[in-house]
Amino acid sequence: MSVAPPRIRLGILGMGSVAQAVHLPLLARRADLFEVAAICDVAESVVHAMGDRHGIARERRFTDYDAMLAAGGIDAVLLLQRGSHARTVLAAWDHGLAVLSEKPLAYTTAEIDDLAACQPDLGHPAILVGYMKQYDSAVEAAVEVVAEVDDVRSVEVTVLHPPGGTQLEFVHVVGPAGPLPADATGAFDAEDVRLRVMALGDVDDDLWRAYRGSLVHSLAHDLSVMRSLGTIPASVEHADIWRQSSAHQIRPTGRDTGSFGLVPPSISATGALEAGGRFRLAWHYLPDFPAYRETVRLIHGAGTVELVFPSPYLMHAPTELTVSSLDGDAERRVLRRSGSEAFERQLEAFAAMIHDGVPPRSGLDGGRADVRDCQRIIAAYAQRRGIAVGGEVGALVSASAEVTA
Repeated sequence: MSVAPPRIRLGILGMGSVAQAVHLPLLARRADLFEVAAICDVAESVVHAMGDRHGIARERRFTDYDAMLAAGGIDAVLLLQRGSHARTVLAAWDHGLAVLSEKPLAYTTAEIDDLAACQPDLGHPAILVGYMKQYDSAVEAAVEVVAEVDDVRSVEVTVLHPPGGTQLEFVHVVGPAGPLPADATGAFDAEDVRLRVMALGDVDDDLWRAYRGSLVHSLAHDLSVMRSLGTIPASVEHADIWRQSSAHQIRPTGRDTGSFGLVPPSISATGALEAGGRFRLAWHYLPDFPAYRETVRLIHGAGTVELVFPSPYLMHAPTELTVSSLDGDAERRVLRRSGSEAFERQLEAFAAMIHDGVPPRSGLDGGRADVRDCQRIIAAYAQRRGIAVGGEVGALVSASAEVTA
């Protein structure tokens, strides 16, 4: 008779929306795999609210991440805080802990290169980068279909993003009871400026927010799906960013202003795929759009493969996979809808990584590839518009200019 492996004692950093809407409820249901052994957030009132809700002992509630790590009693960490996770990954590794890092892993390739140089030997992979869509059963089924295709002509991605507040109304997210500690907000702001300069140079807030919020935080998920499908971008040949508003807007942008800007953007990009064919990406923030909608559509010589994702916060809402193919002289369309929860399957994969050494679907290499593709989009836009950029994106612009000179 096999013996179940011990539960993984998990420390969680970040008690915001995704923790409250997704991870804490799922972990409560998956007590067979995990024990929430410690929680941490800079907002003390939120830590205690979540600690009371989920039965976390008061001595295992922290407002300082390093203090949580030093207290011990955990086997792994789940990183859900805002901003780059690179520093907090390194701190966890210093304590010999495995990491599940939800996005963003980092904003620069330099941060990820530093992580690669410090990745510890834990006897199993040290990090799973949290692109839950890669664990969606509909995506897995699409991967099997596309594996039989040798002539992908085009991949088309469209994200229609309504305000985050409308997607989270059902959660009743508990926010801070008062202002956050000045030292914590000051440190975050300073780090944000430092990483902006590293990534883009001395650019305005709108370009930084388009890169940080729309691309690295959101569209990177679709880049990870493209990687799963084997449709890897080889180049970005054209990109545009624009901002439009309407006098008839009903819903306020609200807290999304901090992520996307006062008037959140639309972004488009096109380019070539490594194996041939083209891709087209479109990301639109739409204040009054009725519901979040995300589509990945692959076109090949014998049909199409289309994935339609619901809001990520709606657990067990089905992702739809539609496969179109030839059936005699007619079209055959097969629709697959599964309510299996991608976030839960990602947690299962994290447990399998720790207990059995199963490689994650995205590690540092995958995370780095997605950051670089986001930078390529900004570089193509900046080069076309004559916008001065520096940092890693500026280096891409310079390299492109040398090739075309």
